[in-house]
Amino acid sequence: MILFDRVTKNYPRRGSAIENVSIHVEAKEFVIIVGPSGAGKSTILKLLTREEKPTSGKIIVGGVDYEHLKDREIPMLRRKIGVVFQDFKLLPNKTVFENVSFALEIVGHSNREISHTVPRVLEIVGLSGKEHRYPLELSGGERQRVAIARAIVRQPKILIADEPTGNLDPGHAWDVIRVLEKINKYGTTVLLTTHNQDIVNRLKRRVITIKDGQVVSDKANSGYKK
Repeated sequence: MILFDRVTKNYPRRGSAIENVSIHVEAKEFVIIVGPSGAGKSTILKLLTREEKPTSGKIIVGGVDYEHLKDREIPMLRRKIGVVFQDFKLLPNKTVFENVSFALEIVGHSNREISHTVPRVLEIVGLSGKEHRYPLELSGGERQRVAIARAIVRQPKILIADEPTGNLDPGHAWDVIRVLEKINKYGTTVLLTTHNQDIVNRLKRRVITIKDGQVVSDKANSGYKK
């Protein structure tokens, strides 16, 4: 599903963000990526979504070799990759339903498709009955679950959750993690970046540790120690 083969990314005046990184993630895996700030985690995610191009090395996602990816093909690629951020990035003047449906509207789905799909996705993330609420009327955990619903409504093959619990208290954080696990059980490959050691240790999933731009550990069912 995801292959990084000896990938390096250099920036002018900043040097290497990542160097000689090799990662292989199978379809339907749930993988946690950890490491200190500035380690290179965000660079890996930007390369995966094609916001950045590697300086060297090969990236293949879902059978697509990024070396041969044309600019006009990037929007279609990104429809296969859902992304959830720490700060939600919801539209404050739109309801829960409208925030999620917007992701379908911009790619041309019909009103009939939207009215059928959005309620099913809101049920998956545990927000049935809150379709007409606005973001400011929701808790932080609920807002993050709206963001997850928006990210998965187009049925991506991969979901990137970049520090999705960073702004949440422990209870709401675990609500979000349980939703990610449910999505993974439905067959979506999940990449989770987090600094939360408790989440990493209790999830007991594969953990890839990045430090100084390199993979220093890749262990299945492993806890994380700083």
